[in-house]
Amino acid sequence: MKHHVLIAAPGRDVEAVLAAEALRKAAREAGLDVEVQLALDDAAPLAHPSARVVPVDAVLADPAAVLADLAAAPAADATPMRIVAITSCPTGIAHTFMAAEGLQQGAAELGHAIRVETQGSVGAGTPLTAQEIAEADVVIIAADREVDRARFARKRVFASNTKPAITGGAALITRALAEASVQAAAQGAATAPAKAERTGPYKHLMTGVSFMLPFVVAGGLLIALAFALGGIHANDDAAAGTLAHTLFEIGAKGGFALIVPALAGYIAYSIADRPGIAPGMIGGMIAASQGAGFLGGIVAGFIAGYGVYALNRAIRLPRNLAGLKPMLILPLLGTLLTGLLMVYAVGTPVAAVLSFLTQWLRGMQGSSAIALGLILGAMMAFDMGGPVNKASYAFSVGLIASQVYTPMAATMAAGMTPPLGIALATVLFRNRFSAEERDGAGATAVLGLAFITEGAIPFAARDPLRMIPAFVAGSALAGAISMAMGVELRVPHGGVFVLPIPGAVTHLGAYAVAIAAGTLTTALLAGLLRRPLAQETTALPATA
Repeated sequence: MKHHVLIAAPGRDVEAVLAAEALRKAAREAGLDVEVQLALDDAAPLAHPSARVVPVDAVLADPAAVLADLAAAPAADATPMRIVAITSCPTGIAHTFMAAEGLQQGAAELGHAIRVETQGSVGAGTPLTAQEIAEADVVIIAADREVDRARFARKRVFASNTKPAITGGAALITRALAEASVQAAAQGAATAPAKAERTGPYKHLMTGVSFMLPFVVAGGLLIALAFALGGIHANDDAAAGTLAHTLFEIGAKGGFALIVPALAGYIAYSIADRPGIAPGMIGGMIAASQGAGFLGGIVAGFIAGYGVYALNRAIRLPRNLAGLKPMLILPLLGTLLTGLLMVYAVGTPVAAVLSFLTQWLRGMQGSSAIALGLILGAMMAFDMGGPVNKASYAFSVGLIASQVYTPMAATMAAGMTPPLGIALATVLFRNRFSAEERDGAGATAVLGLAFITEGAIPFAARDPLRMIPAFVAGSALAGAISMAMGVELRVPHGGVFVLPIPGAVTHLGAYAVAIAAGTLTTALLAGLLRRPLAQETTALPATA
């Protein structure tokens, strides 16, 4: 039984802290679970919708009596809560909606009301209204990239990645209700709000990748269409004025030119919020002009982000001048810091590293190409949308900006293989799969065709020791064949639905062979490794 207490003590900070400690100590001695929040000003929000407001004098006089009063009251957590949530992942596809479904199921189990905003690849789905946010008891953010929290000022906010929401929505909601903390109030649009919690470099990188993807997709498809209409010489000066040449200019000098600035700008945004965007994007432009490519963009984004974050903490201004920080001082000093470091210290060596990497990848043949394909393919299937999968994907997408397209082809073939392979296994080895699994195989196959590796997660969750090796083997084979055949892919997503676009993929026949070989390998291994149905349980877990 958890009890929530708000100690009201405007202007009496020291006494409030002493009272809170006395109450916590008494609670420990009495074996009670008590959460205490201080209200040190009149505008402080309640720590919990059902929190008991206790005067500081009452606690200092007799904390045991206050606790006895609490123990006689009904548990605060017994009250149905109103919850709003946001789910998002770097590509904005599978994990976004799986996390939303997990939270909705968890709220139904616990008897709470919930509204989920999915921030997918086409923007916010069913966006939360201002009234819904105002009435919510807690805000849950289940995201693998940074989410703007400006709307949630003075609300209780709990942040997590998508995995806990997918695997146990009810447990995540219970934890959020107990551990959520109040989001700092934003002082108008001119304030650079501090993050409620710091996140690691991986999450910042994934935020940058998620915002970069639309530029890669648009630019890559336009360039592919240009080659389809005008042939291999569509970008030559002799073709100027033609539709093919115009499409190439839009794709190459428009979409692709913004890939690195977008990556750097939104890495910086993830770290330092809006004041980091301009220094990050400018640093990304400098990286691109120096030939440092996506590696330079990553470095520029982290320099700008952490630089602006440090400046924001170090610079203290009077309240009437605070609005100058995010609009003038932080962008100026952040851009100066990032630009000077990129020009004089970082840009040239990073450009040299990228040049070496690019030439090495372009010159790959035989065993070295096969080895890279094996590694990228195995990474895609290892955790199916987790950090290892996303690391392989981000590496391949970044190389598109440097006109290296073979890793992207291997990565997408490998990502399609697990769901396609397990769907085929349910047909070839029917006696090893339950009726529920066979019924879901059709949807799993469609997800595989669309390059949504997460479609295979329910099967891996049920039998990971057998299924994951089968997935990894098939994906590694698909990646190796794709790399060995020199297949190039200009777009980072879409699965088989982008393959018919002329110019989007080279060596289409070889690519189909790679996908088919990986799919068949996964299917055969899954069927051989699985035990007959009579020897194992048949129900699919709720984590699907």
